[in-house]
Amino acid sequence: MTAYEELRQQAERVWRAFLHPERPRIDVAVATCSHAAGVHATLAALREQIAARALAVDLGITGCNGFCFLEPLVTVTRPDGSRILYGPVRPDDVPDLLDQALTGVCARLVVGRLAGDDRTVPPLDEHPFMAHQVRRLMANCGVIDPENIDHSIANGGYEGLSKALQLTDEEVIKQTIASGLWGRGGAAFPAGRKWDFLRGARNRPKYMVCNADEGDPGAFVNRVLLESDPHLVIEGMIIAAHATGAEYGYIYIRDEYPLAVERCRKALEQARERGLLGRNILGSGLTYDMEVVRGAGAYVCGEETGLLSSIEDSRGMPRIKPPFPANAGVFGLPTNVNNVETYANAPLIFRHGVDWYRQYGTERNPGTKMFSVTGDIARVGCVEVPLGTKMSAILLDNFGGTPDGRPIKAIQPGGPLGGILPASCLDLALEPEPFREQGVLMGSGGLVVCDDTTCILDLVTYFEWFAEDESCGRCTTCHGGTQRHVEILRRIADGNGRPSDIELMGLLNDALRWSNCFHGQGAPTAVQSLLRHFRDELIAHIRDKYCPAGVCKGLIRYEVAAGHERAVAPAAAICPTAAFREEEGGRYVIDDARCIRCDACRQLQPEAIQVVPARQPRRAPEPVAVG
Repeated sequence: MTAYEELRQQAERVWRAFLHPERPRIDVAVATCSHAAGVHATLAALREQIAARALAVDLGITGCNGFCFLEPLVTVTRPDGSRILYGPVRPDDVPDLLDQALTGVCARLVVGRLAGDDRTVPPLDEHPFMAHQVRRLMANCGVIDPENIDHSIANGGYEGLSKALQLTDEEVIKQTIASGLWGRGGAAFPAGRKWDFLRGARNRPKYMVCNADEGDPGAFVNRVLLESDPHLVIEGMIIAAHATGAEYGYIYIRDEYPLAVERCRKALEQARERGLLGRNILGSGLTYDMEVVRGAGAYVCGEETGLLSSIEDSRGMPRIKPPFPANAGVFGLPTNVNNVETYANAPLIFRHGVDWYRQYGTERNPGTKMFSVTGDIARVGCVEVPLGTKMSAILLDNFGGTPDGRPIKAIQPGGPLGGILPASCLDLALEPEPFREQGVLMGSGGLVVCDDTTCILDLVTYFEWFAEDESCGRCTTCHGGTQRHVEILRRIADGNGRPSDIELMGLLNDALRWSNCFHGQGAPTAVQSLLRHFRDELIAHIRDKYCPAGVCKGLIRYEVAAGHERAVAPAAAICPTAAFREEEGGRYVIDDARCIRCDACRQLQPEAIQVVPARQPRRAPEPVAVG
């Protein structure tokens, strides 16, 4: 029996006991999304109620299964093997859950059936959120305990490594190239070719680096994997190390992901204990180890050379290329840098084979891709779909469209440097090339949806400010260029736009392409999207001094709606500048000179306070009744 077979046999015993416990078990999904939804309160209520009732029930954890909109989520497993997912489970729901789910079904909280024969509960696969999904990378997410290595091994973990170790480094790279796997971090460069560059490097030692500095707003696919199935990523890095001759590795995780840091460190300890890291891995002769590095909080560390500088305890500042990391990376030595999802695909390729991997996706872009969706959307969460799936399919079917049925106006893919798409591009296939044709990037998998209440000029201004603020400041092209963009955009929003601003922004876009790294080169992408896809809205701001969405503070004002002049005392009471003025007859008006457009009054009384264009004539006051 091989070393891996022994590990698998032990793990399967643990997993069988997990699937068929001697007494009921409640597993709570503990991840960053559930933290935000108050999972600690739910866990505390479960512990308190179980103790108070002296119930013979065990408590455990799982990771995130992508259903973030239903957190906190709870899985109840009974000795007969039935497993049912419930959510959202608030502290007040715990008594009903314990009363009904331990022996039957808590119908009002049911999400779906994971296992068992109870036909009154629909399978989870029939939930609308599972439409179009093919879960390969996410197969264990929300299913296993991410802090238990036996759960991972029993579900195929490290099987791909075991098979890859039986191949030569050249054979591993050939299979990776044949699979069509490309970098999931946004650049889409073939992973096998990148590994081959490092394999051919002469200097030693060589390093393997995982870029988990997922800083794009709305992107959290890497977090889901690292928190829910960290061993899949670790296994992929070991396979890459075998293929390239790397001796040590780093998982660079952004500082804002403390749970991912904790779970990856625990997973590394467990892997060492099982002989999956260190000397003579699985008896193959391979020596390789790795560690977790907590990020420095800078967006530019998402650029691979800025990340390498941060690992060295230097300022996270991107380097000028060449030389490329394969020749001079971390500590000036040969290094391979790939994204979390790229490494996570490698074990699946070697576990199941190239033909299996290419069953989904397109000929040009085989495999699956994870996408996280946020913004003006009914169901926030994370899915895994075949590459080539229509964007409209997942946004409307899986994520349910906008919460209140308002039309989708724009989709922002790929983070602040990725650009913005109009609703007319909703049917784009989810693969890099169609996005590039529209002048944007698909990026690492984050999609932010905007409805018709979004001002694109305001959104672009935010992205350009972000690019300016996060610039490392080394090259004037990037830092100065983004500053000028922000100044122009803010001036337009203040009502002082000029027709010449359109040409000036185009010139700045051309100049920024000469920045030293992709941060500056990608910074004008949002402005390019504004000029290409939303030009009419831009012209309305410049020529007509009008913000169609009613957002830009210099182009709007607040008024008390007709018929509500005497009913806005609550809004007047919270105005920070005392802009509400009570006139004769108990009527209220808003003094525009004092109003700072904080929007607090409208949020409190949306039916009584309205936003109108600044150039719209003021409504004449109603006459005061006499006698």
